[in-house]
Amino acid sequence: MPAATHPAPHAGRRPPPPTPPTRRSALTRAGGLLRACHPAPAAAVTLCSAVLAAAVGRGVAGTAVTAGAVAAGQLSVGWCNDRVDLARDRAAGRRDKPLVTGTVRPADVTAAALTALLLCVPLSLACGTAAGLAHMVGVAAAWAYDLWLKKTPGSWIPYALAFGLLPAFVTLGLPGAPWPPPWLTGAAALLGVGAHLANVLPDIDDDLAAGVRGLPQRLGARRAAPLAGLLVFASAVALVAGPPGPVSPYGLSLLALTFALLLATVRAPGRIPFLAVLGVALADVALLLMRGAGVG
Repeated sequence: MPAATHPAPHAGRRPPPPTPPTRRSALTRAGGLLRACHPAPAAAVTLCSAVLAAAVGRGVAGTAVTAGAVAAGQLSVGWCNDRVDLARDRAAGRRDKPLVTGTVRPADVTAAALTALLLCVPLSLACGTAAGLAHMVGVAAAWAYDLWLKKTPGSWIPYALAFGLLPAFVTLGLPGAPWPPPWLTGAAALLGVGAHLANVLPDIDDDLAAGVRGLPQRLGARRAAPLAGLLVFASAVALVAGPPGPVSPYGLSLLALTFALLLATVRAPGRIPFLAVLGVALADVALLLMRGAGVG
């Protein structure tokens, strides 16, 4: 799914000189590659996909292949994002970025992104042709975000498409290739767009200075923050009210906790709002499990 955006150069901030390449141990380079792939969202999306696959009856092998395909796609998107943003990250002085500090070489990140993308294709198709195509469309949307759409008013579209297709990737691998129910697709798409807005919040000023004018940058932090919370809460409502049967006490508690969490974090500094969205996503998956999935 679409990866995080990064700060761009801020007016008046003097960019540091590029870090000269140095000889690094294999372990150091591997650690740099890991940090460059956006490990937190990649792990969260992979875990959610695996749990959902297990919940709908994909079995051990099917769940493993599903998780592998999603992990490969997420890795490719994360590495692509950091490689594309290298010039802006250098100009912004992002010393937390392995490419900026020279821990890992640009060529290594490029190779890793392309390798993960190539692995994603057979792993996705191993889940079935329809499922594989759905997943590859989502991954292609995420790459389109990294390469171009993040700078446009349509920056939200890849998130809606990629997240919305993720449940389809899971269910289309079942016998008969069923599509997920509309409430699940809608909930996933809402969560994706909310995550996009929340993730960009800390970087809006720097992004604008660099000419990155996606939807959240055009809205500004004052409007993007409450909209992010509203979309994530709407996603939780869809998951609670969508499945057949009465709403469980856990579902009602989830709504209350989601509302309180988003209210407390939506204007918090740094990546806290985005991490809160990831927490809500994991809680949503737990809700699906407790309600027997109701997906396939």
